[in-house]
Amino acid sequence: MALDTEMPLNSLGFAKPPSETRVVVAMSGGVDSSVVAAYLADQGYDVVGVTLQLYDHGAALAKKGACCAGIDIHDARRVAEERGFPHYVLDYENIFKDAVIDEFADSYLAGATPVPCIRCNERVKFKDLLETARDLEADCMATGHYIQRKIGPNGPELHCAEDANRDQSYFLFSTTPEQLDYLRFPLGHLPSKDATREMAAQYGLAVADKPDSQDICFVPNGNYASVIEKLRPGAAEPGEIVHADGRVLGSHEGVIHYTIGQRRGLGIGGLSDPLYVVRLDVDRKQVVVGPKEMLATRTIPVREINWLGDAPFTSHPEWHLSVKVRSTRPPREAIVRPISETEAEVELLTPEEGVSPGQACVFYESDGSRIFGGGWIWRGY
Repeated sequence: MALDTEMPLNSLGFAKPPSETRVVVAMSGGVDSSVVAAYLADQGYDVVGVTLQLYDHGAALAKKGACCAGIDIHDARRVAEERGFPHYVLDYENIFKDAVIDEFADSYLAGATPVPCIRCNERVKFKDLLETARDLEADCMATGHYIQRKIGPNGPELHCAEDANRDQSYFLFSTTPEQLDYLRFPLGHLPSKDATREMAAQYGLAVADKPDSQDICFVPNGNYASVIEKLRPGAAEPGEIVHADGRVLGSHEGVIHYTIGQRRGLGIGGLSDPLYVVRLDVDRKQVVVGPKEMLATRTIPVREINWLGDAPFTSHPEWHLSVKVRSTRPPREAIVRPISETEAEVELLTPEEGVSPGQACVFYESDGSRIFGGGWIWRGY
């Protein structure tokens, strides 16, 4: 449909009144997405709330600190009822298991440290749910993520949130240009989470003081190993804890209980110098430990790259960017050298400790807020 250039754009970027602009809001039941839905409804938009049931929430009703549980579906429905817009709950359990949970389990068994929240955004929320929004004839889909969508000279760009403490760019690097064209992130410009909660209180939302989700939604209490053992019975095979110099220092109950960079809980006390997990050898069932300096990594192979730059990824022999190799780490200066459109070698100008296969390597503008995409670390040593 051609835009009426004489009509000013509304706050979502469409040249028509809010009442004629349908927006699907992905509602998790938390305060962020609830505020987005209430705000857009208050602005007069044709809001449709959609909540995904991603797993058997019956067992999670009493579990705090995780998204997508049964109480969250109830909270999302309540917001929709109070604000007067339709709300749907979609059963995505099978899709979520196939696209996210199974890979999570297999990655851990292969000695990697996966980030299922990224895969959920990539393969479920911004894929199947986005297609559902199109089926509902929505003009766009809005979420409660803390990230910004800005219009640049070549179209929509992805930028970090105004509040660096809430920025979720690490988890959204795989958003494609086509998806970005359709998505909206109304909270990305807010100065703090307090501002979001103030908006929730102004709208009289019952979730205004609801705690933020902390854990991966299908991992109770952050105990990854117990979930893996449930999904893949017999997967936790015992083996040896071995020093990098070859000495056997102890035994373990399964490689899945360890991650690269781990220091505590190794069960090999009595040593004069602290040791860290520097490698997981799945084939030999070995947890390899060594001194901290062995964790330092300068070169990182990355694949499955999603590139958000204006020029093609392979149009330059190298890109001088900043990269983040864990969600909790600040970006570090790096040189990204394309191997193909979806593969690259990343050279860190300052070595990083604890780089782990399965984590994301996200590309950032060195002197600005723009995100240039990223990829998956497939070998960190």
